[in-house]
Amino acid sequence: MDREALADFLLRRRNELKPSDVGLTAGPRRRAPGLRREEVAQLTGMSVDYYARLEQGRSPQPSTQMLRALARTLRLSRDEGDHLHRLAGHPAPDRVGSSSHVRPVLLHVLDQLNECAAFVCSDTDEVLAQNRLSVLLQGDLSGRTGVEASATYRWFIEPGAQDLIRAEDRPEHSRVRVADLRATWSRRHHDADVRDLVDVLLARSPEFARIWERHEVGVKHLQHKRFVHPRVGELTVDCETLATDEDGQRLVILGAPAGTEDHGKLQLLRVLGEQSLEV
Repeated sequence: MDREALADFLLRRRNELKPSDVGLTAGPRRRAPGLRREEVAQLTGMSVDYYARLEQGRSPQPSTQMLRALARTLRLSRDEGDHLHRLAGHPAPDRVGSSSHVRPVLLHVLDQLNECAAFVCSDTDEVLAQNRLSVLLQGDLSGRTGVEASATYRWFIEPGAQDLIRAEDRPEHSRVRVADLRATWSRRHHDADVRDLVDVLLARSPEFARIWERHEVGVKHLQHKRFVHPRVGELTVDCETLATDEDGQRLVILGAPAGTEDHGKLQLLRVLGEQSLEV
C-alpha cells in the first residue's frame, strides 16, 4: 500500500469535483471549489475521521468495498478506479462477468435527478450506486460483499428487508425479483456470482424456492411501488427501469407527478437529507 500516493490521489480528485457534480448545493459559506472532506465521507458511507486519515497517509488499508464506494463518490473512470485499488495495495477488480463499475456519466445522471430517487443495479440486483434521495427513501443498499450484496438476497433472507413495501404488494415484488434472477441465470449460470446466489437462496428461502420452480422469466416490472416509510408515511411512486448498453446494469428511477401528495413527500425527504449534510 502506497499511503503517500493514495493520499495525494484522493486529495486531488476531491478538489477537482464541484458540489453540483455529486448533487449538492454549494452554499454561501463555501470558500474552496472542491468537495469538503465531510461531504466525501458521508456520500461514501465512512466516518470523517477515517477519510481524513486516508488523505493524511496514516490510515489502515481500506477494504475493496470502501474503495469501490470512494471511486463512485469521486466519479473515477474505470482506469482511475483500478489505479485507486493498486495504490491501496489491492489488485484491480476482476472484469469477468457483470461489472461493478458505473460509468461517471451515469453517476452524473443520478445526481441530476434531484426530484426522483434513482439507483443503478447489476443483473444480480447488487445496488452499485444511489443518489441521495434513493438512500433516504430505501436506505443505504451498498457496502456488502458476496451474495449478501444482492438486494434479492436481502429481500428473501434478512428479517425486516420487506418492511418498506406494503404487505399486500410483497408477493408480486418477490415474483419479479425471482424472474429477473432467472433471466440472469439463463445467461450466466456458469458464473460463480450467479450460481452462488441462486444456490444460497434455494437452500435458505422456501419462498424463493417455491417461486423459482415456476420457471418464470421476463415478468413485467411493477409500474408503481407503494412504500411505508418511517419518516413520511405511505407514498406511491412511479417506477421506470432502463437497461444500460453495457455490463448488464439497470438504471431504476422512482418518482411521482409534480403537485401530488406523493411528490411532496419525496421532496420532504430530500430537504431532510440536505439538512443532515449541513449538521
